[in-house]
Order: sequence, then structure tokens, then C-alpha cells
Amino acid sequence: MAVTVVALGKIGLPLAVQIASKGHQVYGADVNADVVRLVNEGVPPFPGETDLDVKLAEVVAAGRLTATTDTAAAVADSDTVVVVVPLVVDEESRPDFGAMDAATRAVAKGLKPGTLVSYETTLPVHTTRERFGPMLEEGSGLTLGVDLFLCHSPERVFTGRVFANLRQYPKLVGGTDAESAKRAVEFYESILDFDDRPDLDRPNGVWDLGSAEAAELAKLAETTYRDVNIALANQFARFADRVGIDVHAVIQASNSQPYSHIHAPGIAVGGHCIPVYPRFYLWGDPDATVVAAARAANVAMPSYAVSLLAAALGDLAGKRVAVLGVSYRGGVKETAFSGVFATVAALRDAGAEVLVHDPMFSDGELSAMGFAPYAIGEPVEGIVVQADHREYASLSAHDFPGARAIVDGRQVTDPSSWAGVRRIVLGAGGAPTQ
Repeated sequence: MAVTVVALGKIGLPLAVQIASKGHQVYGADVNADVVRLVNEGVPPFPGETDLDVKLAEVVAAGRLTATTDTAAAVADSDTVVVVVPLVVDEESRPDFGAMDAATRAVAKGLKPGTLVSYETTLPVHTTRERFGPMLEEGSGLTLGVDLFLCHSPERVFTGRVFANLRQYPKLVGGTDAESAKRAVEFYESILDFDDRPDLDRPNGVWDLGSAEAAELAKLAETTYRDVNIALANQFARFADRVGIDVHAVIQASNSQPYSHIHAPGIAVGGHCIPVYPRFYLWGDPDATVVAAARAANVAMPSYAVSLLAAALGDLAGKRVAVLGVSYRGGVKETAFSGVFATVAALRDAGAEVLVHDPMFSDGELSAMGFAPYAIGEPVEGIVVQADHREYASLSAHDFPGARAIVDGRQVTDPSSWAGVRRIVLGAGGAPTQ
């Protein structure tokens, strides 16, 4: 089988490698010529994905994976096309389909009769059938369900552990017709292996959800659930701070009952998924008040963290404050919707002199993002931990001369290491008052 994977990003490239590792011929299409060059050299164009360097080198050396900037030409030589182009939101929180539409039109130009097209990009409900289906038909001259087959199969993996996640989680598919669904199930069964999951109600594997819309909603539901859950935890944390209760102990106690699964509170919800996909859901269901309120609650957390620092230090005007962590989560060199931006903005609005540190980014990279780089050991008066990099767990008061308060937004620091510094953990019940 010949397969084209469109977009060789942090999800698409590992998927292309996975398909090639099962013996299929894979063409990786990407608009970035540098990415294409590196992939053809067998070199991952981004760090941090477990086993990608070894697996990529193997399939490239074996001739089973070739990258190109010519999407239409790759599609013309393929039996199946998998689209993993990112879908982003604009400043009004609406889906921006520009890149997806361009990729879809490029795919359509190369389609031949009998091709299966699978969209793995997370999409608003109805998008696969009502937006991309007509584009593919118009651009190819083919007919859905007759000589063109279409499905949605949302990616459900996390960067850094894609290969493991592909085995762990059921692969959800939904076709725009019965034949499309059948072909999609056969395709994914040919490229994936699955771990035994006795905790599931049905065997782990490829699950046909009956329609493209059901598959679209499944991904939106699982990610929106997490956003709402975190927002609830954050609401509990803010209340706990006001009344002097450690919400972390409360959550641990609550979750000892099998029907409670409260997530951890924190300074921000970042990444490509959780802050974005609830907006996709709201775009289709604007009356979802619970989802909208949760999004607003999570967006407010960086400012809340800064208010805790201000309560501990007094007026922040002119004070030097170090923000630790640019990444949206620890161990990942990625800033998508990271809480660092809102945290720094809130500190600057309060008049603080803000310095930023991240072990995964160079000073030049930090400066390019508009941040003043901070070096551990420089004097500061306040600290805000924004990302849970493991390097931050070993830091102590000795590393920050002059520091009087630290707001740990990720509960990553060791309380025994901060003698003489007011250590504030979100939801730990110790929020100072002015």
C-alpha cells in the first residue's frame, strides 16, 4: 500500500514513520522545505519525540519514507491519504481553515479513483462531510461513496509519547458512508498494533463510531471534558485559597472514590489541544454555557497567580520578577497557548520588570519572543513557576538572591528548599492577603 501523510509535524511525522514501519510505502508532504530536507536525511525536525530519531532513520534508509513539498504528486501515487494539518483559531476564537483548505485543495488535485482520505486533524462537527467532502469532489471530479472515500479519525496522542499512545488508545473512525468506514477500519488495522486493555468495555483496536460526525465529536468531547474538569479544579483552588484549605489534599481524598476524577489546578492550560478544541465545540454549539464558563475560568488563572504574588510582595511596580518556564508543559519545547504570555503580560501591566527562563530555549529564542532572558542566580524579588520542567524541582532559595516570594503554579518545587521565601502554591490554602 502507498500512503501520503500530509503535514510532517509532531503528530504527522511519527504517524508516517509508524505506517512505514509496517512495510508500506509512505510519502510525507509538507509545505516547509527545511522539514522535507531533514526528513529525507533521516533527521527529526523537532526534538523530544521518544524513539523518533531511530525509527525515522530506519524507514528512510530502507526507502519506505520519502518527503516532498509536492502534495498533489504524492497523492497521485497513493492509495490512502492521511491529513494532519493543524487547525488553529483566530483572534476571535473562530477556526481558521486557511491551511486546511489549502491542503485539501492540493490533495484533491492528485486524487485518483478508489482513494481513501482520512482527516486526523481535530475538527468541528460536520467539517469532514460538509466542508472538505465537497472540496475533494470539486477538485478531483470524483464522487464520495462511489470512487472517493472519506473518513474522520481524530489523532489522540501526546507529543513525546506518540508511538506508545498509538498502541494504548483505541483508534476512532467515522466514515461519510458505509464503504468509507469499512476501508478506514481496514487501513488502520493494517498500520497499528494495540496493547491489551482489560479496562475497556470492548477490545482495544479500531472502533467504528458510525459516522464522521460522531468521530469528530468524540475528540472534541474528550478534550473539552478535560478543560471543564481543570476549570472546576481551578475554581476549587481559588475558593480553598480564600478559606485556608489545601485543595490538593481535598482532591486526593475525593478521587479515592471511583466516581470522582478531579484534575489538578494550575496556572494555565496550554498546548494545541485543550485550550483550542473547546472553542471548536463552542463554534458549533454556542449555547454551551458550561464550556464557555470553563474556558473563561482557565484563561483567568495567570492573572490570578500574579495577584497572589502581588499580595505577598505588595505593589509590583519596579520589582524584578523571574518567570520560570516558557513551554506550555514540562519537558516539551512548545509554546502553543502557553501561560507564559498571559503571565508576563499581567506582570508587566502591574509594572514589574519581568525576566524569563526556560532550560529548553536559548536566550536568543527567548529574546525573539519578546522576553528578557533570566539566568538562574541573578537577583530577583519574586518568582512565578509557569512550567513544570523537572529542572525546577531541584531549585532552592539560594538560586534566587533577594527573593521574598515564589508562586509555584505547577506544584513542582520542594517546600523544604525555600526557607526564608514565601512559597505559595495555587490552591494550597496559604494565599496571603494584603
